[in-house]
Amino acid sequence: MMPSLSTEENRMYNKMWHQTQEALSALLDKEPQKMIEPQRNQVFIFQTLATFYIKYVQIFRNLENVYDQIVHPQKRILIRKVLDGVMGRILELKNEMVELELTEFHYFDDILQDLKLAPQQLDIPIPKYFLKEKLEVIKGREKILAQILADSGIDTSDMKYPVKGIPFDEAVKLIQVAERARQGRLRALFMKQIYLQEYRAKQSKMLGKKVTDTWAAALRIQKVWRRFHQYKETEKLREEEMIFLGMNPPPLFNEVSATVIQAEKVDCLRNEVQIKHEEDYREALVTIKNDLKLIEGLDIKENLQDQIRHWFIECRNLTGTFPDYPDIEEGGSAIIFSNKTIQQVIEDIIANQEEEEKNEKKKKKKKEKQPKKAKKQKKGTKEKNKEEDEKWKMSPSLFLPAMKEGCNAYREIWMKKDESWNFSQDYDPELIREEKRKELESEIRIQVDELMRQELKNLKLAVDRERERPVKAGKKKDKKKGKKGKKKEKKAKKDKDLTADRTIESLYKELVEEGLLIQALKVNLSDYIGDYSYLGTTLRQVSIEPMPSLLDVRQLITLYGIWPLGSAAVHEKAPLVKSLLLAGPSGVGKKMLVHAICTETGANLFNLSSSNIAGKYPGKNGLQMMLHAVFKVARQLQPSVVWIEDTEKTFYKKVPNAEKMNEPKRLKKHLPQILKLLKPDDRILIVGTTRRPFDAELQSFCKVYQKIILVPRPDYASRYVLWKQIIERNGGVLTSALNVSCLAKVTDGFTQGHIVEVVKGVLTDQRIRRQIHKPLTAVEFIMAIASMNPVYKEEEESFKNWYAKTPLGKKRALAITGGSTEKAKDKGKRKEKKEKKATKKK
Repeated sequence: MMPSLSTEENRMYNKMWHQTQEALSALLDKEPQKMIEPQRNQVFIFQTLATFYIKYVQIFRNLENVYDQIVHPQKRILIRKVLDGVMGRILELKNEMVELELTEFHYFDDILQDLKLAPQQLDIPIPKYFLKEKLEVIKGREKILAQILADSGIDTSDMKYPVKGIPFDEAVKLIQVAERARQGRLRALFMKQIYLQEYRAKQSKMLGKKVTDTWAAALRIQKVWRRFHQYKETEKLREEEMIFLGMNPPPLFNEVSATVIQAEKVDCLRNEVQIKHEEDYREALVTIKNDLKLIEGLDIKENLQDQIRHWFIECRNLTGTFPDYPDIEEGGSAIIFSNKTIQQVIEDIIANQEEEEKNEKKKKKKKEKQPKKAKKQKKGTKEKNKEEDEKWKMSPSLFLPAMKEGCNAYREIWMKKDESWNFSQDYDPELIREEKRKELESEIRIQVDELMRQELKNLKLAVDRERERPVKAGKKKDKKKGKKGKKKEKKAKKDKDLTADRTIESLYKELVEEGLLIQALKVNLSDYIGDYSYLGTTLRQVSIEPMPSLLDVRQLITLYGIWPLGSAAVHEKAPLVKSLLLAGPSGVGKKMLVHAICTETGANLFNLSSSNIAGKYPGKNGLQMMLHAVFKVARQLQPSVVWIEDTEKTFYKKVPNAEKMNEPKRLKKHLPQILKLLKPDDRILIVGTTRRPFDAELQSFCKVYQKIILVPRPDYASRYVLWKQIIERNGGVLTSALNVSCLAKVTDGFTQGHIVEVVKGVLTDQRIRRQIHKPLTAVEFIMAIASMNPVYKEEEESFKNWYAKTPLGKKRALAITGGSTEKAKDKGKRKEKKEKKATKKK
């Protein structure tokens, strides 16, 4: 049965791929038409950007699923190229929306209604190949890290769950107390039973009568039973009605069905087939190339030699002299004969000669007319620039060409290809031959070029009687080389390797032992539970800035943190985000998000918090050595995340007396320098978390962190989902007795951390066992949470006010009040200059 099932699935995924490619090609045709024309209406611009963004997200979801499940190795190469292009384009559109609206959070309620899409379809998935392709590397790294921790005497299990030792005498006393309590309970039950027996005997003596009417007793028992039976039947009918109306889930809704289990097994089998087909494909690349070299190598060499000789003769006939042979650096004969016949090459030579003559004549005419028209042109350009500044234009994309190439390759190769013979979806040998034939031709061309250069010299000596003249080394070139050499020497001094004599393994071990490289907790981003903000657009229409929802935060973490770290192709070309700040009250999940970034991308986690580096690597030289070692290992073992917990301490306005010994401001001057040294090739992200951003110097704080994400307390929708899922994950059963809506309403202001702590405290092992007889109620959780302090509105407002002082917050505030973005930029620059002057005076 499995072979037939696999063929059907292959057809299904191929069909999905074809449909997605058609949708992408249609979108690529529409996008340039709307984006090239400059626009002034900001609402219209945002709607066009948002519609393209949503459509690209839908295409990305389908492509990611296809890439994960399709088995054909050559198709997967093309899909991967298009997938990276779509990811990059989504990031570019996100960047354009941020610059247009001057906020990190956007709401698409009205556009989703027009497109007839649910809010859940906006959720951006994380590609599975981030972890699949380097699973062995991650496992090996985890083993090495665990081994180093074990050798150094640091056990992660002890760190997570600290257990204090108890003396032997105290342990014996505890056991004795527990045993005596158990015996006391048993004795109390025994005495209760004796008391009840005696009580019943006394009552029977006092009455002195026995029940003689058995019919009356039977009737009473029947009444009670019928009442109980009817109650159960009505309750059952009520539940069935609620399930039919869709108000309650079916009884086996939360249980994993057999079809889901079967689908997971099939996915595992498809992954195994993928690996096998890729190995066969790599072997075929080598074998087919060797076969081509043996069979067609000599023919290719002879054809190239004949082609180049013919070019010599034709150039001699046309120009009277033999041509100059292109150098190896220029590309050799490949430049002349790149997809061209000999007749086309001759036509190009004649056309180039004619163009050179025309250009010389035009240059002479322009020199005479330039001084008269210079003044008029300057005035015209100034007026045009003003008009262009007012209109909005889309910035050029670096990912559209890659997507267009992928779509063209799909049309040429796979769109109408007959694959009826390829049931198993193995590699196509004919396509490999075409690719390897081109590679072989380029390799043979290098050898042929060497031979033909010598032959051309011999022809020149024999026919034109030319001799080789020694080429004089130009002074200008030497000067340029000298200047470049000096620049390189200066850079080498600046980028001097302080640990040139040490291996990466030794540095890795040292950082682990010092506690700077830590083991990330295995937390998925999907564990960060929340719901969408359904009132975002309506509030903004009334000029009220809504607080972002938890899923908005989750999407930003995916876009700014996980995607660039996971894909090297996206990180190189996409808008570069080197640093990220997560600001919010305690308990909202900032640390969890940092660990989720590492888990989803397989990144190393470096902890450079002020409390963690206190007393380590003392002095200036020690600090330089520490930073050098951290970022050297981070570059070699990328992707990497550098985490700075309580990062406001690094930028304190005034250091408290209690923390002066720890030197919390050690990294303040070095962090901006590190950010400048990070290049697009370095997949390193600096993440800071803070719960008191108001204590830091705002100017230096915002210079270090490019993107600032305000993590809010959960709203009603997020709290409702949180209560339900966290109770179920901890073994709780949701019944009609538990009013989750009431819980979500009452716990306004409490964070995710509070809710998790309360649920774990209430749902003990004993309480979970008693759920069958006594279901959970909302009062149990409310009583437990009543002793905790919530996040009050005043604290939330203080975070809002602080965010309004950040560069993006200032621009957004001015845009809401009616000021343009240019005025916002000018005012921001003026304020920065004033602050700098004030600090200098101090």
